[in-house]
Amino acid sequence: MKNRWIALYVENQVGVLAKVSGLFSGKSYNLQSLTVGTTEDETVSRMTICVTSDDITFEQIKKQLNRMVEVIKVIDLTDVPLHMKEILFAKVLNISAEEKQEVFRIAQVFHVEVTDIGNDSALLECMLTERRNNELITLLRKKFRRIEVVRGGAVAIESISTSCR
Repeated sequence: MKNRWIALYVENQVGVLAKVSGLFSGKSYNLQSLTVGTTEDETVSRMTICVTSDDITFEQIKKQLNRMVEVIKVIDLTDVPLHMKEILFAKVLNISAEEKQEVFRIAQVFHVEVTDIGNDSALLECMLTERRNNELITLLRKKFRRIEVVRGGAVAIESISTSCR
């Protein structure tokens, strides 16, 4: 079992997301991540999906997606050089002035933005890889008593050169 990535080009119509996610839930496949947005063509959306599965199940998933009328193209991104980022917001709550300075230092090290501050809180906005976001969350949990985390799914695009991952 490993994480596998798929990009789907689908018709930009009401209900397509529900049909795609319904395929996964109907077969008891667990989605790790699913993001969707329009492309340069407003009639087409691109979905980036991460699913944890074995080889046989993953092949079955791709075949079932290819059979859907609304799916224009299925691309297996699992072993393709990619540029991939995940959006994350992290609120650090109930902090002192000294702890707030520590939040700013952490933000600087991770190259993330402090997008909002309050008397006893700070909000970080991150667009990092999943691994770096995990590292940031781990550090914030160790250093501070109370954090809230909201993550979006990863978006990915194939690399122009083959040196990225």
